[in-house]
Amino acid sequence: MKATRKATGQPAGKAVRAGRSAALSVLLAAGLVLLPSTTAHADGIRAQQWALEAMHTQEAWQTTKGEGVTVAVLDTGVEADHPDLIGNVLTGKDLVGFGAEPGDRAWARHGTAMAGIIAGHGHGPGNADGVLGIAPEAKILPVRVILEDGDPSRAKARSTRGNALADGIRWAADHGADVINLSLGDDSASAHPEPTEDQAIQYALKKGVIVVASAGNGGEKGDHISYPAAYPGVIAATAVDRSGTRASFSTRRWYATVSAPGVDVVIADPDEKYYEGWGTSAAAAFVSGAAALVKAAHPDLTPAQVKTLLEDTARNAPAGGRDDSRGFGFVDPAAAIEAADRIEPEGLHSAAYGEKYFGSGPDATASGDDTADWAAPLAGSAGGVLLVAAVVLWRGRRTTRDDI
Repeated sequence: MKATRKATGQPAGKAVRAGRSAALSVLLAAGLVLLPSTTAHADGIRAQQWALEAMHTQEAWQTTKGEGVTVAVLDTGVEADHPDLIGNVLTGKDLVGFGAEPGDRAWARHGTAMAGIIAGHGHGPGNADGVLGIAPEAKILPVRVILEDGDPSRAKARSTRGNALADGIRWAADHGADVINLSLGDDSASAHPEPTEDQAIQYALKKGVIVVASAGNGGEKGDHISYPAAYPGVIAATAVDRSGTRASFSTRRWYATVSAPGVDVVIADPDEKYYEGWGTSAAAAFVSGAAALVKAAHPDLTPAQVKTLLEDTARNAPAGGRDDSRGFGFVDPAAAIEAADRIEPEGLHSAAYGEKYFGSGPDATASGDDTADWAAPLAGSAGGVLLVAAVVLWRGRRTTRDDI
């Protein structure tokens, strides 16, 4: 979904975007479905994170765990006090300005889940409990650009217009982001390119910021094109299960770059419970973590170089080298880091896009910093992918919020 949409796997509501009067489908966060606890303990969560082994994280971590890299998570907000994220979340920006607040049930669920996948460090003795991210030493820069599907203020958001996503991309690029994670998108039947968003992405690329987005959850609903995944220069993530098979919900389109885990993904929630979810939102977060590792090991690489490295080193490539369902194959940050040792920091161009998409992007337009200047994002949904629904895996001790 777009700056105003979340990716979930369930159809929810619709939203109106700046510059677009057509309704947007609500892809994400519509509220994770809480089911009875499966009795898993915190120390059992790690064992269920099959993506850690699948993505060869131990090999990559011999070089780096992401220290020195900042990943901007443009989403519903991030719970900085979550035990798996404490110390890894920087002061960010709220471009929504209304709706749920910290402590509310509809606050930052999707964004916290994505942040945990990217840079969770676990908790407890030796950080052996909880969610461990792909780049556990990276920093998260939260930028709130959409509302949770369960936020009562979504009705208000539907009646407003704004450029929260485009503004958020530019803000992140100007405030230290090395990677921008967009686990959101618009893949409604009326989805089309928005110049302000396209220009913002080119602006970020021009500044050396890697941009990753979810490919969309429309694989069973017509494979509609999803934006921002389809904008030039974006690394678009599709979802696969633990056997490497494309998830049925994962959108198949020309812009698919690589695939990543998107089924039975363990996610952290602000309520300090853990859930299993699915969606290309999760896949995008995994790819953002992979990009963060590559950037930490090779900080001088350009966005085009990182994109090409992830393509060239992906595992289990489809017949012919690439297809619309899995891109160039399953992302492998360890292989990308190793391959990067053999290239020069400059001079490598994306075989798919070249200078057309990695050249100078439009400069930012003057804008105030007051929340009132940032019209509301599209009504809640995080984007093209998300996790829908879920099973409670473990319930932690709560002292500030009632259990649900």
